[in-house]
Amino acid sequence: MKKSYEMDMCSGPVLGKILIYSFPLMLSGILQLLFNAADVIVVGRYAGSQSLAAVGSTGALINLLINVFIGLSVGVNVLVAQYYGAKRDQDVNETVHTAVAISLLSGVFLVALGLLVTRPLLELMGTPDDVIDKSAIYMKIYFAGMPATMLYNFGSAVLRAVGDTRRPLYFLTAAGVVNVVLNLFFVISLNMDVAGVALATVISQVISAGLVFWCLVKSEGALKLRIRDLRISKVKLKRIAKIGLPAGMQGAVFSISNVLIQSSVNSFGSIAMAGNTASQNIEGFIYNAMNAIYQTNLSFTSQNYGGRKYKRIGRITLTCVGVVTAVGLGMGLAAFAAGESLLRIYSSDPEVIQFGLKRMAVFGTTYFLCGIMDTMVGSIRGLGSSVIPMCVSIIGVCGLRVLWIFTVFQWSRSLTTLYLSYPVTWVVTGAVHIACFLMLKRKLPKEDGE
Repeated sequence: MKKSYEMDMCSGPVLGKILIYSFPLMLSGILQLLFNAADVIVVGRYAGSQSLAAVGSTGALINLLINVFIGLSVGVNVLVAQYYGAKRDQDVNETVHTAVAISLLSGVFLVALGLLVTRPLLELMGTPDDVIDKSAIYMKIYFAGMPATMLYNFGSAVLRAVGDTRRPLYFLTAAGVVNVVLNLFFVISLNMDVAGVALATVISQVISAGLVFWCLVKSEGALKLRIRDLRISKVKLKRIAKIGLPAGMQGAVFSISNVLIQSSVNSFGSIAMAGNTASQNIEGFIYNAMNAIYQTNLSFTSQNYGGRKYKRIGRITLTCVGVVTAVGLGMGLAAFAAGESLLRIYSSDPEVIQFGLKRMAVFGTTYFLCGIMDTMVGSIRGLGSSVIPMCVSIIGVCGLRVLWIFTVFQWSRSLTTLYLSYPVTWVVTGAVHIACFLMLKRKLPKEDGE
């Protein structure tokens, strides 16, 4: 009998199941951003704009260093979902053990990497002298929690693959509440500044990872994790890497272009950095809600592809594109309309607010285009193809964005010009992803398998 937390994505109404699956994911993303926003708000209110800039300026660099490994969790999600849809329980179980082993090993590697390269990379980014020391402290403490971060991401990918999006939400909520309480205690009571925010984040990551690990250990059937059986299956690792490494490389290259953009923002000074950080945090709520639809599409397409329910795949894609457009456009326009009030939550400095509004004017009205682009990537990866979206995204998003920085931005050196590089690349890349998906879909069998 199927567990109540699991979901058969290969039968029944598409829209209803997509909404049921994606809603906890949206809440998880929004809660994660609320807890991250608490970091930023506490730092901005009680430690000043330099500390706010220090925390915000590290995001692109952190993503650059961890995205290859986070990409492997995408491979875990696709592989588990395909095996689950095909009812191959032994393969599901081997993938679970391989995923947990990979997560722990990659986490340990990232601890060492973060300690070694943090300061040099911050210097390469041109981080201002009044910010760099605090940025380095924040990143080194943050990377100490990487084993827990990786374990949570890989474990959650396993649960999402079988339709369980509720328990990761519960675990995130518990860890996030602890994070907020510790933020206030470390920063306000102990005056620990950015170090306190980073330490609170690490502790909360350990809690969420521990809960996911406990969940898998206590599971029955295919998801059951046995510590004595923790090992890496070469066959499963190869399949995870085939899908996950291109996804991770795509994320890493995305981060390179974002690091270049962050470096360009840095050239406008710490106040502009603070405004950019505040706006990014607001946009993060929109992105995480849209990303929930990407993850939904990824899991649904993977399960139906594994279960040979080919006729449902087109309906799944169209439904997810419609939902992500409604979510992205609705939330984006609402954020744009309330921009000044929202930014005031992060900082009372009028200059910081004005710089934040420059970014929100672009992102609030166009961010849904990013959601459509990402959702199409979910369809392509769900069909087992990860190299195609990687190549398209590297050329269409990263290449064009870098070209924009060195041409259009140099000709008209303003923050608005810099920010316009985003919607331009979303439109171009999204259109190519749609064409690639249609070509792959035409190659699928016309009739469902038995």
